[in-house]
Amino acid sequence: MALVPLYGHEPLQARLRDAAERSALPASLLFEGPRGVGKQRLAIWLAGLLLCEGPDRPCGHCQHCRYVETLNHPDLHWFFPRLRLKDSDPDVEDVIQDFQEGIAERVKAHGLYAPPSGLEGIFVATVRAIVQQASMTPALARRKVFVVGDADRMVSQEGSDQAANAFLKLLEEPPGDTTIILTSSEPGALLPTIRSRVVSVRVPRLADADVEAFLRDPLVAAAVGERAEASVPERVRAAAGAPGALLAGPAWNEAMAQARRLIEVARGGDRAAMYAAALKQGAAKARGSYSDTLDALTVLTHERVRAAATSGNERGAADAAKAVALIEEAKEMAGGNVSPQLVTAQLVRRFGELLR
Repeated sequence: MALVPLYGHEPLQARLRDAAERSALPASLLFEGPRGVGKQRLAIWLAGLLLCEGPDRPCGHCQHCRYVETLNHPDLHWFFPRLRLKDSDPDVEDVIQDFQEGIAERVKAHGLYAPPSGLEGIFVATVRAIVQQASMTPALARRKVFVVGDADRMVSQEGSDQAANAFLKLLEEPPGDTTIILTSSEPGALLPTIRSRVVSVRVPRLADADVEAFLRDPLVAAAVGERAEASVPERVRAAAGAPGALLAGPAWNEAMAQARRLIEVARGGDRAAMYAAALKQGAAKARGSYSDTLDALTVLTHERVRAAATSGNERGAADAAKAVALIEEAKEMAGGNVSPQLVTAQLVRRFGELLR
């Protein structure tokens, strides 16, 4: 089975291809942009370009391209948030086996998948696996490519300083035959030490024509269209340039609904309603359903920043940007031992002051 083709982003593809042909492509990249615009698919495309040995890269016909399209290339390493393995300190072999299973699931779905749940993360064992594989010689091609999707889900853990430092060194000075591509919908959640070691590339929203072409792809239609009551034009409007968002599962949809309720309560300014909303938050830490709610709140607030900036409302854009920073602070607090109820009570109060 092959992945759904990459739709849109032609200007960005041209820039990346030109940089690669001039040997000017940075060794460590960060693709950042809205959730659902195809950042990881673009990263896989770039991996194909770098691994291809045809005359017009990526040629789509050589052995390397065929292996990339089915995610079977031994020099393409794709990592993304996964559930924590039962073993508290798994071997690298166990981690690799788990990711092979995860990639097989994504291949079976032609690369169409929902956003990661709040329980999924990139844990220290995964970081160790990345560092170890980066030190190895390419198995088939002249180089190797690492794609780390949703890199903002990288979880820091006590006793993991050695792995973290090794990963930072890898980003700063990758082997000469290695390219590393991180992707993130929430780059502000990345550690500053990571951001300072990568070159950021903004991946914009797709044009409506590209969204429509994506939705009319038979594989996408089978996964999305047949389950949706809305017409294609309605789904194009709903996607707002990020068609991957239409693949979100029930957990993410519920998180978005919960985030919208929190915004409504915050704007209302009623303290009793704020505390009631806070008490409704579960006891799970930030890597559970509460994390999904905070992620959804970030997405909605980013939309407010863009809407205010587009309309010329500079004050509104600045206040919404400050609100995004408050959400990121709440994520950090909730990742510790602070109760989600207390985090929410403080967040909604300060959030509301900005939105009003």
